[in-house]
Amino acid sequence: MTDIEQHDTVVVIGLGRFGSALALELTRRGTEVLAIDHRPKLVQSYTGQITQVAVADSTDLDALRQLGVPDFRRAVCAIGSDIQASILTASLLVELEIDDIWAKAVSKQHGEILRRIGVRHVVFPEHDMGERVARLVSGRLLDYMEVDENFAMAKIRPPRDFVGIALGDSRLRSKYGLTVVAVKRTDEGFTYATADTELTYDDMIIISGQPDRIERFAELP
Repeated sequence: MTDIEQHDTVVVIGLGRFGSALALELTRRGTEVLAIDHRPKLVQSYTGQITQVAVADSTDLDALRQLGVPDFRRAVCAIGSDIQASILTASLLVELEIDDIWAKAVSKQHGEILRRIGVRHVVFPEHDMGERVARLVSGRLLDYMEVDENFAMAKIRPPRDFVGIALGDSRLRSKYGLTVVAVKRTDEGFTYATADTELTYDDMIIISGQPDRIERFAELP
């Protein structure tokens, strides 16, 4: 398998809500996906929707080898409900020396075990989505994405005190530690913001910085 082929292929193990949504979206984006699950009827239901689907026990090393899983550079263990199967599957992916392993965790303890066995990326879909929705529901944020533990990006309307003055004169970064990344005018697409950009009440802005600072800024009138 060439580097290009490896880059454009992903194996997704577990076709629950998270795994199936991920596999379908990757396929839609043009990535070749091998999706694996132990439930024949479930696997059959995705035939023709995902690049390749297979019925197999992901805790069986020989089964993974027969499906060519060691040839993949990226793998996602999307098993959540069966923690034992999740940990065993992830450990086999590590044993197969797959470069880029992602795994779903359903608790902090589960996630810690996955990290200890060598999983590079541990995701908490339910927790992360719940936290994101909570931020959107409780404030003026129109959209929100946490990029890292201490860095996020959000879409909001500009507070009153920042309308009608150039961003370079607003002291936004020195006072709030935030940066306006992009601006969307009415009936226009997003464009990069500059020091000379002046905001209006009808604008939408993409702002970046620490999550708590973004929330405080979004609460300004």
